[in-house]
Amino acid sequence: WYREGEGAERFLLAQPGVAKAPVNKAALDLLVAWHGEPLGRLTHDGFEWRWKPGRRAGPALVRETTPGKLPAFIESLLPEGWLAQVLHERDEREALRRGRRYMSNIVIVEGREELAALPADILTTTLAGYIDTGRFTGRYAGPARGEIEETFEQNLARIFARAETPRLSGVQIKAPMSLMPDGALVPAIDQPFTHILKPAGTAGFEMLPVVEWLCLELGRSAGFDVPDAALLEMPDGMSPALVVERFDIRRAPADQRRLAMEDFCSILDLPASAKYDGTIERMARGLRPLSTDPASDLDILFRRAVFAWLIADGDMHLKNLAVLKVAEVDAKAFTSVRFAPLYDAVTTRVFPGLGGDRMALKLNGKDDRLTPQDFLALARTIGVSAGDAETAIADLTARVADRAQGLQLPAFAAEAEAAKTAQEKVIALVGERCKALAVEGD
Repeated sequence: WYREGEGAERFLLAQPGVAKAPVNKAALDLLVAWHGEPLGRLTHDGFEWRWKPGRRAGPALVRETTPGKLPAFIESLLPEGWLAQVLHERDEREALRRGRRYMSNIVIVEGREELAALPADILTTTLAGYIDTGRFTGRYAGPARGEIEETFEQNLARIFARAETPRLSGVQIKAPMSLMPDGALVPAIDQPFTHILKPAGTAGFEMLPVVEWLCLELGRSAGFDVPDAALLEMPDGMSPALVVERFDIRRAPADQRRLAMEDFCSILDLPASAKYDGTIERMARGLRPLSTDPASDLDILFRRAVFAWLIADGDMHLKNLAVLKVAEVDAKAFTSVRFAPLYDAVTTRVFPGLGGDRMALKLNGKDDRLTPQDFLALARTIGVSAGDAETAIADLTARVADRAQGLQLPAFAAEAEAAKTAQEKVIALVGERCKALAVEGD
């Protein structure tokens, strides 16, 4: 029996076992959905990305222009700057693995069953009902500095520790918020993401929300489409914050439109790191075949370039300019692709170390010391008539200069000396540029 046992052992050891398949721990297989509807699967085999669009009749939102590379539209949604540092994500794969909700009504998850658990971003309470002369009159219920030594940024970072918290791009500190029917502004962790909170910066940028509010008001007076925004009195003695209403989401539960915002880094198939590398002329080339009203949008692009110069906005780069895409119910293509409303407009020259800040994007080969002749040369290149360009310059300089003279901060914000100083600097700089461009154009 001993020899029989040895023979049996040899027989069993000699049998080909079931080989255990190697596990690719670097692989990733994610479902990308838009307004809850699956668009396709995004996979990574440890070496390169693959986009596999699903079978659907709707408009194409995600494009794979370079095989092996993360589609530019998806890349444009990922966190950068402050949020990227907070999340400590090593690469694109980790960022996508840890996040779920993004701008433009995009959700990226591993399985279809996760979609139903996430709230849809639908605007049911508008900011307009809680604004009084630029001041938010609702109740802030977000993170505060607290009575302990932790900073506001650390408290804010805790919100992003959860995968359900929407991710935002941009280097400025931002938080996704939800405006409730009772006027409470709460973190959008398990609530619809309807508003963006922009707290005060640090190291000389404490008045960034104040300056942005001023610039948005100037943009509104210039005739641009601008989302509702208000300055918010923050707790614990913090500087004012800015709350801005999202314009890329549905406006009511009955609204069945599909909306997406695509910035010009995505449109031009450029990474976020190249957001300062473009020109206004290159933007026009990307905008013309995409827009459903190219003549009007090229006029807006021209006016936005003039406006950026008038307010000394050195941060109007490719990620701060976008188109808003809208598809009606059952439409197989986008029914509207138009220049997106004004956002992230800031007079950068009023901040420490940026007194000589130039335009973020060149036009007519220049990013400083711009004259009406430079703008007229831009107009010729992008297809705006000389008459329309001259009218736009005259109209913008008059409107912006007039509004700047009467622009006042909300009373609570104006109590801070730093806010009054920032306002005075913005108004003086804008006034000088409007006068110079108007005189040179005569």
